[in-house]
Amino acid sequence: MIEYDYVIIGTGIAGCSIAHFLQNTNILLIDKNDNISKGASGAAGAFLSPQIGRNNDFKNLVNKSLLFSVNFYTKHFPQDIKTKGIIKIPKNDEFKIKFELYKTHNDFRYKKIKNGYFFDIGSKVDPVRICENLSKNCDKKFNYEVKTIEYINDTWVLNDEIKATKLIITSGASIDLIKEAYFDIRKIWGQKIEISTSSNILNNYHKECSISSSFKMQNSSKYKMSIGASHHREIYNDSLKKKDTIKLLELANDIKKLNDVKVIDIKVGARASSIDYFPIYGEIINAKATLEKYPCLKNGRKIKNENFTRFKNLYVLNGLGGRGFVLAPYLAQELVNFIQNNKKLNDFITTDRLFLRWARKSKYSTK
Repeated sequence: MIEYDYVIIGTGIAGCSIAHFLQNTNILLIDKNDNISKGASGAAGAFLSPQIGRNNDFKNLVNKSLLFSVNFYTKHFPQDIKTKGIIKIPKNDEFKIKFELYKTHNDFRYKKIKNGYFFDIGSKVDPVRICENLSKNCDKKFNYEVKTIEYINDTWVLNDEIKATKLIITSGASIDLIKEAYFDIRKIWGQKIEISTSSNILNNYHKECSISSSFKMQNSSKYKMSIGASHHREIYNDSLKKKDTIKLLELANDIKKLNDVKVIDIKVGARASSIDYFPIYGEIINAKATLEKYPCLKNGRKIKNENFTRFKNLYVLNGLGGRGFVLAPYLAQELVNFIQNNKKLNDFITTDRLFLRWARKSKYSTK
């Protein structure tokens, strides 16, 4: 068997970010696809923009992650980030009023312009190149489906072929390997189209979709740019893909008039979102063992979280939704600090909250 200190299942932005912060260790990245970031990460617009609204845990997490990630990408991968700012345009009068109400809560400087609000921190990264660069020093195994994982003699064994001292699952919407009923992920399908146009767009924009700043295509008078949005819970088919491509172009033209448009590429991916829209990280709790030990949890009794039974050396980072490239570097660094240095994680985004909510509603029997 091949042996590694760490095996990471999933080569999207979550898995690749963890790999980066696990530097100087023996790492294997595994993916069922034929190359890196072929799922939701590859189909992401990869926009980095602030969360607007009153102060709350979600907004504070997103904006703290945004500041961290923009600085991180700029420092380590300056060639893969465009810091052109983003113009947020309220989609109707109601949202204009809300923005004015929320403006005292803004965490980043901005200026009001004719039809929206310009935030200079707004950026965009190249999703595939970022993932490639984050994971460039790791071993990789593609077209490999993990069917079984077993914990044998203090080691995780995958498909009776690969051993890992520590196993980290970052597989997004594909959660078959996490056989715990409380671990609930919703699939939200997103689409990104890349186009050529004679229109030169100087900034990133967001209204009902996001459009990127453009750049001159090589050996051409045209410019290239991307348009993206999250759309549906149902599985995409060719008919829906065609319909949404037309819709994205309509939404983009509502932001800026685009001339001589030609669709170059279409990417679709299922973005993983938790039931409460917060990301999820930490150790995976063994629900059966924990409820057998503390059946009173089902009645709402409070037990210290450190007493929960957890699968040893098994970790997860998931539920990043449409903000993967904002959240992943910040959360990956926190998770690695927890794994290697036992630094405390944020309780409101660990797996514990999902388990507790499920346990109180569960009819699970310990018999």
